[in-house]
Amino acid sequence: MAQAAAHAQGQQHPITLYLVVWIWLFILSACSYFVDYFQLQGLLRYSLILLFMMLKAGLIIAVFMHMAWERLSLVYAILVPISAVLVFVAIMVLESDHTLFSRLSFFGPGT
Repeated sequence: MAQAAAHAQGQQHPITLYLVVWIWLFILSACSYFVDYFQLQGLLRYSLILLFMMLKAGLIIAVFMHMAWERLSLVYAILVPISAVLVFVAIMVLESDHTLFSRLSFFGPGT
């Protein structure tokens, strides 16, 4: 009887977990803001912004969407699509030289 009542109530996470995640989200957002404030340029700027964005998205997905407690769904919902996108991007990078060379050979250099 007690087990059925506990199952119906659901799992409760401590409020400190959510507060810590909110603090980390604030810190990561501040770091992303400071990238622009210190006027970082080039590859460093874009890589830092993407890093902070991915970390924030990972925290939100893991805690607020409860993916941290569902291991198999985390693999299927997060890692498989990202891996597929990275494979397709790598294929496009490998094929980009072929596309450029074929355009140059058929259409010639621009005048």
